[in-house]
Amino acid sequence: MLTLFRRYFGGTQRRALEAGGAGLRWPAGARVSNLNTDILGAGRTIRERAAYAARNNATAAAAVSALVANIVGPGIVPSPQHPDPAERARLAEMFARWTDRADFDAGTDFYGLQALAVRQWIETGESFAHLLLDDDAGADVPLRLRLLHPSQVPTDWPMALVNNRVRGGIEHDEMGRRLAYLALPFRPEDPFTAMAKAGWSPVRLPAEDVVHLFEALEPGQVRGLSWFAPVLLALSELDQLQDAALVRAKLANLICAALVDPNGDAGGLPGTVSNGVLTAGLEPGTIVPLRPGTSLEFFDPRESQHYGPFVKEHLRAIAAGLGLPYEVLTGDLSSVNYSSIRAGLVEFRKRLEHWQHNVVVFKFCRPVWDRFIRAAVLSGRIDARAYAGDPAAYHDVEWLPPRQEWVDPAKDLAAEVGAIGAGLMSKTQALARRGVDIARVRAEIAAERAADAAAGLIFTTSTPTTAPAAPNAPTAAPAATAAPAQDPESEDEP
Repeated sequence: MLTLFRRYFGGTQRRALEAGGAGLRWPAGARVSNLNTDILGAGRTIRERAAYAARNNATAAAAVSALVANIVGPGIVPSPQHPDPAERARLAEMFARWTDRADFDAGTDFYGLQALAVRQWIETGESFAHLLLDDDAGADVPLRLRLLHPSQVPTDWPMALVNNRVRGGIEHDEMGRRLAYLALPFRPEDPFTAMAKAGWSPVRLPAEDVVHLFEALEPGQVRGLSWFAPVLLALSELDQLQDAALVRAKLANLICAALVDPNGDAGGLPGTVSNGVLTAGLEPGTIVPLRPGTSLEFFDPRESQHYGPFVKEHLRAIAAGLGLPYEVLTGDLSSVNYSSIRAGLVEFRKRLEHWQHNVVVFKFCRPVWDRFIRAAVLSGRIDARAYAGDPAAYHDVEWLPPRQEWVDPAKDLAAEVGAIGAGLMSKTQALARRGVDIARVRAEIAAERAADAAAGLIFTTSTPTTAPAAPNAPTAAPAATAAPAQDPESEDEP
């Protein structure tokens, strides 16, 4: 018994899980026990450093622009799903007219607000929007959106409450549900505004009036974490390395030499001394006479042969940390071929769909649509009795993200047409992938055909017929088989 006790509890034992071990290979503090505590403690510093990188670091700026362009692009557009086609079209038209007046600050339209909110989410980890009812704006639906910077929702503002609690600038009830946001009407970093409004305190905004865009990394997370948190240090170090390489390249173009005088008795030397530096003009074919016992040694700052591959590997790690393909981040396509870039973009588009539908649509677009419908009811743009009879029909909407460009349009289109013909995909699904509503496409095609017929126009491009051919109608002879085009996949050499 004593032997067993010593075996399991005596002496130094090696952990079966290396990740839970200790030693010099694990730096002190390399653990996250409570993400909320870490974000509330260091979130502001990370946010400010990320904003600095996005404004001053070319790689960080390119990453933000690429992510915004791919996640939002020209906009994630709503497609109402009301069962009545006429009402569905009216809702879409009403929302389209409202988009130009959506911004409370009148700086952009609704889709510009989408892009700005996503940009803020990427840089700082979160974005806030205050939903306001503004009857003086002159629009049919008096709804306005005002984006708030995360610093306007301070994380360290003390407030005494009886039953509820405030954490991270957000008021929660006893069950942990969000009740309100404590927001400042100005940026606290602005010295002029802060001095003019020194006595102001945060305003309590009900949670249903605030859109909080962020991606939760664990259950119960209160505030967002910047996308740049895993790569900020690497970006800073790489930036310093590139600056050092640039300085070294500049020095390589300078002719610098040291005059070696072992005995110290060379006496005066030819040339001009300026600020303690001996200078002499050098021209092609110049021979510089030296005094006996002296020698001239030139500096030769050599560039490391491993600089390029070293920087590329670090950029790959930074791109992976940001969820971007290396080629999208840097624009470097020198090492890819058709197959590799296609496979890489397929994986990247899976991430895009996650960010678009699970974050942007769910946390930003849907709350805006729901408030838009309610504001339209309050303003009389939607019949209150019809809405009360079936409110779900008005709130039912599908958001269509921007279409992703095809790598090989001919092959991708043929595959899509084949999937529709085989019943593996509907036209609605195919058009939704392009960010287009099928009802709108059908209406446009019908209108174009009617206008062409009225004008007596006939085009050579084949279009779908309005009715299927008779079952016993003779089929056309098959066309001559064309020579197969070269398969792009055969051009796999980078």
